[in-house]
Amino acid sequence: MVNEEKSEKKEFRSGFVAIVGRPNAGKSTLVNRLVGQKIAIVTSKPQTTRNRIQGIVTKPQGQIVFIDTPGLHEADSALGRQMMQEVAAALEGIDVLLLMADASSMHPHADDLLLEKAKRFRGKTILALNKVDRLPKPKLLPLIESFAKVFEFSAIVPISALQGMGCNELLDEILRHLPEGAPYFSEDQVTDQPERFLAAEIIREKAIQLMYHEVPYALAVVVEKYEEKPRLLRIEALMNVERDSQKKILIGHKGEMLKKIGTEARKELEAILGSKIYLGLFVKVAPDWRENPQKVRELDWRYQLEGLTEELDEKE
Repeated sequence: MVNEEKSEKKEFRSGFVAIVGRPNAGKSTLVNRLVGQKIAIVTSKPQTTRNRIQGIVTKPQGQIVFIDTPGLHEADSALGRQMMQEVAAALEGIDVLLLMADASSMHPHADDLLLEKAKRFRGKTILALNKVDRLPKPKLLPLIESFAKVFEFSAIVPISALQGMGCNELLDEILRHLPEGAPYFSEDQVTDQPERFLAAEIIREKAIQLMYHEVPYALAVVVEKYEEKPRLLRIEALMNVERDSQKKILIGHKGEMLKKIGTEARKELEAILGSKIYLGLFVKVAPDWRENPQKVRELDWRYQLEGLTEELDEKE
């Protein structure tokens, strides 16, 4: 009996899996689907994800720590370069590389940037062919075969992150390729991202969904106040844009756009966090912040977390 228990414990697998793909490949949608709740924002606009986010999936047979990354693209700004550094950092120390490709619009020979990541990575690489629900069935097998010819993947799994098709099979395939080991996080933890920074992302998501032209790409949100009280969570957030014209668009006529963004963000945050929320939004012009490496760093939630930790240490 004792030997059986030891054997069962030994079979538990755990490890880190970086999800890498082009913008709008469905990486964040997949993370939310696998985790079982929303931890990463999703919009139809490319380059929505700017920072690494960990999503944790714990099953009886193992624990997978997914690392959602910004979409692969040719960087032309300080923000873009920072995003590509996020991708590079995500590949350090991982056990499995999960490449995601849009099966409905991609050919294996058409994306050297994606295949380059696979060829440089020395570990196990799994390809998730996403959006197969949009692909005529007769085309699926030839597409899988064409990908298998350009790189020796550990596995190729067709999925639909939006519909949930193939996602359980993908989890099983990933677990098979992870090393045996103890879990890295507690069973009930689903992300490493603090709630105050999830709040900032939800606000940015609602703004992106409601705004047009250049405003979504020039927007960065920082939660400046996050106060938990017995019956109310008070959140105050600063929305940074680069131009006065963008500020006017974001606020809208008589503040209507800002109010709409706030209302939609508040409703979703109340549903996610299970608390009544007061949400105050403010807009500030930070000229050309995307071209300023220091400003880009300051707007990263991990940098902000360091500042909050230092403040708490000083108070103690």
